[in-house]
Amino acid sequence: MKELWVIDDDRSVRFVLAEALREAGFMVRDFDNARAALSVLAHARPDAVFTDVRMPGMSGIELLEALNARIPDVPVVVMSAYTDVASTVGAFRGGAFEFLSKPFDLDQAVAIARRAVAGGEAPAALPPVAPEAPAADPELVGSAPAMREVFRAIGRVARTRLNVLVTGETGTGKELVARALHRHSDRARGPFVALNTAAIPAELLESELFGHEAGAFTGAQRRHAGRFEQAAGGTLFLDEIGDMPASLQTRLLRVLAEGEFYRVGGRELIRTDARVIAATHQDLARKVAEGGFRADLLHRLDVVRIHLPALRERREDVGELAARFLAQAAASMGLEPKRFSQRALEQLARFDWPGNVRQLENLCRRLAAMAPGREIVAADLALDFGATAGAGGDWTQGLRAWAQDRLRDGDDGVYAQAREHFDRALLDAALELTGGHRQQAAARLGLGRNTITRKLGATRRRRPRTPGT
Repeated sequence: MKELWVIDDDRSVRFVLAEALREAGFMVRDFDNARAALSVLAHARPDAVFTDVRMPGMSGIELLEALNARIPDVPVVVMSAYTDVASTVGAFRGGAFEFLSKPFDLDQAVAIARRAVAGGEAPAALPPVAPEAPAADPELVGSAPAMREVFRAIGRVARTRLNVLVTGETGTGKELVARALHRHSDRARGPFVALNTAAIPAELLESELFGHEAGAFTGAQRRHAGRFEQAAGGTLFLDEIGDMPASLQTRLLRVLAEGEFYRVGGRELIRTDARVIAATHQDLARKVAEGGFRADLLHRLDVVRIHLPALRERREDVGELAARFLAQAAASMGLEPKRFSQRALEQLARFDWPGNVRQLENLCRRLAAMAPGREIVAADLALDFGATAGAGGDWTQGLRAWAQDRLRDGDDGVYAQAREHFDRALLDAALELTGGHRQQAAARLGLGRNTITRKLGATRRRRPRTPGT
């Protein structure tokens, strides 16, 4: 009978997991701390170990290191209720057999235990990687089950050099996945180079990717290193890969297959060791069936696939994301911090977010600047046109509800606040539509140019003052 060890300072978790494993036919020994388990190694040896991460005294990661040093062939399953990219990657880099997020399904835990004792060796621990210099890149955030799967996938794949295809709707944060894979890989000290293939005209994309020699075409006055050369020793992120022209798909396929290419107009064969991570919001399998994408290129890119869920599929993360974005927005603009009321958070969680995380972030930036109070209430969201249920919704109902809330709270500046919101929303919408051209914006709104200039100045003056001004 195989013997499993369960190590967790939470008695209830330890009891429930141990009982489930015993019912599955395992012999189980449980411990409430890591040092107690290590002391038993002198006269006993488990066939697999389940350990929590955060425990008093010695942590689960420190225990993992100790077990790898003393019994390196014993699989170790790391458990944690605090799932993020860093902890997941750290566990796998330390040689964990699997990472199990709490709360977990007991059937899943039993299935992992059976795999662990079935003869598969625990992954070898990798040498520590010196992380790239601290960057401003935001980390992926979320505790929803779908995001935990994303973290586990990143943890497993980051330590390899496999090509990765990141899929998901626009605005879900696909570049964040690519940056996390780079940051936690052995290429972290190398460059991270990103290219949106849909944003570059087709006639220039080849040069952007592969570079060109002087005189290769009109205007090519000097040699240009393409993105593959710029990403040497690091990671090349190709966003919106589904929009790549067919002619370039062939060239990209050769680079992925052979690791070499020529600059445009060049004769020197250039080797590349850049790791390629691609992303798309499109169904590439359908594009292949329709003849718009090469099947062999898809197979090269899609060695490992990581799918990012839409925000409406992880509603439990909306509150955490909103609070973080609101704090970041206030800090970046030098404004006093604000917070969401519980009702406002509930309303945010009910919204479908067609623009996903990016839309939520933009909303929080607007609210950080425009919401009148220190606490953002549900009526503030209704007044923000970007948070209504749809463009055809009756925004006056939201305005009425907002006014009623403010009046009930004894606010005697309701009219001025509503007018400021109204003016700012109309002006922002018109300026965004006209690319910031004031005269065109004024014409679209039916206002004079002087009027729109005056209103812009007024709304700016009424915004909260930055500290120290």
